[in-house]
Amino acid sequence: MENINSPVSPKLEDNISTIQARLGNSPDLVIRTYELINRTAHVAAVYIAGITDRVMVDDYISHVMSFQALNDRARLAVTPEEVYSYIKENALSIGKEKLVTDINGLLEALLSGDTVILVNGVGGGISGSTCGGESRAVTEAGTQVAIRGSKESFTETISTNIALVRKIIKNPDLWTETMKLGDVTHTDITIMYIRGIADEETIQAFKDKLQEIKVDMILESGYIEQIIEDNKYSPFPTIFNTERPDSVAANLLDGRIAIFVDGTPFVLIAPTTFFMFFHTVEDYYQRYDISSLIRMLRFVCLVISMYGPAIFVAALNFHQEMIPTPLLINLASQREGVPFPAFVEAVLMEVTFEIIREAGIRMPSPIGQTVSIIGGLVLGTAAVQAGIVSPAMVIVVSLTGISSFATPAFNMALSIRMLRFFIMAIAAFMGLYGIAIFTIMLIAHLCSLRSLGVPYMTPIGPFVPGNLKDTFIRSPQSFTRLRKRLVNNSSRSSASPAGKEAAGRESDER
Repeated sequence: MENINSPVSPKLEDNISTIQARLGNSPDLVIRTYELINRTAHVAAVYIAGITDRVMVDDYISHVMSFQALNDRARLAVTPEEVYSYIKENALSIGKEKLVTDINGLLEALLSGDTVILVNGVGGGISGSTCGGESRAVTEAGTQVAIRGSKESFTETISTNIALVRKIIKNPDLWTETMKLGDVTHTDITIMYIRGIADEETIQAFKDKLQEIKVDMILESGYIEQIIEDNKYSPFPTIFNTERPDSVAANLLDGRIAIFVDGTPFVLIAPTTFFMFFHTVEDYYQRYDISSLIRMLRFVCLVISMYGPAIFVAALNFHQEMIPTPLLINLASQREGVPFPAFVEAVLMEVTFEIIREAGIRMPSPIGQTVSIIGGLVLGTAAVQAGIVSPAMVIVVSLTGISSFATPAFNMALSIRMLRFFIMAIAAFMGLYGIAIFTIMLIAHLCSLRSLGVPYMTPIGPFVPGNLKDTFIRSPQSFTRLRKRLVNNSSRSSASPAGKEAAGRESDER
């Protein structure tokens, strides 16, 4: 078998045979051969259909094969090197041309959607960027719905995603760096940041982490997210993901780094803080008072979704004196015929709710919502009538489930749903005392987390007073003109005299 690191052969037939053998005589491999200069020059254009733009391919080949200058010299001897030199210097019309000298580079160019020109008698090829093919159009975001703001969302094409962000940030300091990850898939990865705003040490640390990745495949950005997380055993996500270009632009302007992965519409954002998962870019499109109320409501829903069933179980088992007497009598009468303890009852209801929710997500869209609604109503009503659960427990579990939907980030909502079961178990054995101990341990764990070296609980731990204006509430725009400070980011004072003045005003405010 031909070594993929062997150089490109001067014989055109050998190169074509090698390409066909390496690609298994794939039917989408297209090889177009031409005889030029009175049939003295043999040239081949090689590309893979489906991942190339057919119009760009035809235009590229037509320019390459227009040898008028050489045809005028047909009476003279024309060597393969002259043909190759003419193509390289005069006949190229497509951007990102490059020379390929080995079989490995040639195959990589083909599989990236390029068209490779080979000349018989020359041990090398010329690759032109013609990538394209069928792709999904830019549509509205499906997982991060916005009432006000841009309706554009990322697609599975990395070039389209980068262009969507560049449309928002028209700044030459918006830099991108590209690499390939995956020993088998060779997936295109692009890092994006704003030079002068993003911290240089953080950027370098992130590049080092990416270069250390040694895996066979990168099929989605979640692969990278799981590998580069600082604490892989924490239930909390330390990398943010979004499919909205305006969200990526806003985080880039805050000094963060965006990671684009070819083949997925979800872009990773790092470094990340805990409070980012409860903020939406839409908060800045509304009035500050409305946004502040909605943001505080999300944090209230966070507490309900995490502690609701646990507090109810603890109150029934250990702290009946905390419940008003009329309500306690009512709850006792409801539970008179229930055969299970409150903890078992809560677990049964929570598991049932999770099953219904998961089934609704996996089923086809037209019937998924119907199954979720009808299944919840039927099972809840039937369980109460059968005496398996009490009506109060149905209310608590339903309120908890609905509150979890208020978390904007789906991965954070999943973490909360998982922790809910542990908190219920602790409440069933230790009551509110156990919940208090667990909460202290949870806060300590959150304060120990890092995201690319940035403390996860910023601006609470460590305490950054200047960022509190945009944490639990959103202050008016006139009070939040400055960018958030992540950690040791002095770029705002070093980028320009205006930045120094702004940094001085910020230090005065603090």
